[in-house]
Amino acid sequence: MLGDKDFNLNRGRMTTASSPHNPQCTVDLGAQYITCTPQYATKHQSFYDELLAHGLLKPLTSPIEGMLMKEGDCNFMAPQGVSSIIKHYLKESGAEVVLRQRVTQINLRNDKWEVSKETGSPEQFDVIVLTVPVPQILQLQGDIVNLISECQRQQLESVSYSSRYALGLFYEAGTKIDVPWAGQYITTNPCVRFISIDNKKRNIESPEIGPSLVIHTTVPFGVSYLEHSIEDVQELIFQQLESILPGLPQPVASKCQKWRHSQVTNAAANPLGQMILHVKPFLVCGGDGFTQSNFDGCITSALCVLEALKNYI
Repeated sequence: MLGDKDFNLNRGRMTTASSPHNPQCTVDLGAQYITCTPQYATKHQSFYDELLAHGLLKPLTSPIEGMLMKEGDCNFMAPQGVSSIIKHYLKESGAEVVLRQRVTQINLRNDKWEVSKETGSPEQFDVIVLTVPVPQILQLQGDIVNLISECQRQQLESVSYSSRYALGLFYEAGTKIDVPWAGQYITTNPCVRFISIDNKKRNIESPEIGPSLVIHTTVPFGVSYLEHSIEDVQELIFQQLESILPGLPQPVASKCQKWRHSQVTNAAANPLGQMILHVKPFLVCGGDGFTQSNFDGCITSALCVLEALKNYI
C-alpha cells in the first residue's frame, strides 16, 4: 500500500521540528492545536479518548489571545508535538514506513500497481491509498492520468488550498521570552498572522530545554512570496517579528517551512469523503481535500477510505 508522499516527507501539516542543538526543544510548524466541535465530539469520541489516554492530547489551558471560541468547542494540544499523533497511528498500524520517497508515476502492470519514484527502482503494490494534496494527485504521470474520469477531474481541479510559511525559532536553555500569552493571533500585520511560544503552549518549563517559538504568516503574504527563496522569506518574517516583539533574543537555530498547500479553502464536491479511481486493482484518494481542513476532517476521510477498502476486500 502506498501512503501520502507529503506525509512520508514531513508527516503532512502535522509537523514537529526539533532544534539541532537539543532534540527535546521542538516546535509545531503545522497544526497548532486541535479543536473538537460538538458535531464530532460523540462521532469521533473513541479517537479523542485514545489519544487522551496515551497522553498524546491534553486540554489546551494556556492563553491564546484572539482565539475565536464557539460554544461547545474543546481545544487540545499535543505535549510531544502534533507529529506524535501521526507516529502513534503508524505504530499501531504495524505499517512499514518508508521516508523521503517522491512518487512520479503510477502504472498498471499485470493487475498490480507499479509505482515509480524520483530515485530507485519501481515497486509493485496491490492497493494504493493516495492522501497527498489534490493538486499533487493531478501532477502524477503514467496510467493514472487516463484513469481519472472527466467528472472526477473536474471535482479534483475544483479543490483549492491557501498557502503560507511557518518559521520555527529555537533558543538556548534559560532564555526568557516575557509575554503574558502562549499564543497570539495578529490582525494588524501584513506578514504575521499567528505567534506561539510553543513550550508555553504545551506547559513545558524546564531549565534544560530552551523556549521555542513559531510564526505563521498571513495567506496573502504566503501567496505573494510563494516562489521566493526560503532565506529571503525568513529574513522578511524576522523583520516583521521585530516590530511585534521588539528586543526578542537571538535564536540559536531556525527552521522555515513553506506550506504550498496549507489549508483546504474549497473541498471536492464529493460527499463520500474519498474518491475511487480504480477498482481492480484498487486505488482510492482521501484526505482533507475531500472533507474539511481539520483533524475531524482527516478522521472522517480516513473512515470513508477504510469503508471503501473493506467493500473492495
